[in-house]
Amino acid sequence: MTMLVYQDEEPSVTEVESFTGPVVIEFGNSWCGFCQAAHHFISAAMSEHPQVKHIRIADGRGKPLGRAFKVKLWPTLIFLRDGQEVARIVRPDNTDEISNALAQIENIS
Repeated sequence: MTMLVYQDEEPSVTEVESFTGPVVIEFGNSWCGFCQAAHHFISAAMSEHPQVKHIRIADGRGKPLGRAFKVKLWPTLIFLRDGQEVARIVRPDNTDEISNALAQIENIS
């Protein structure tokens, strides 16, 4: 099983808004039990969409990006297309809901 690693460095809100194409931002923490439980579902769905950029952000009190997206629970997946939120999943418990959201950000023309 792969190690669940979230990066401490986070892009600014302005940088996120300038992203192009499909991007998933995953907010959580490596020690979070809910994040560990969802990891398999997230990895399985993401592996079917290798062209989608996936950024894991270590969220926490006072972290500006998580607050900008009003993240309350981990993991929270924000599905972006060209810097705009298209879908959001909080604490996913299956691969299908993640795959459906990925399809939404890939198929927008």
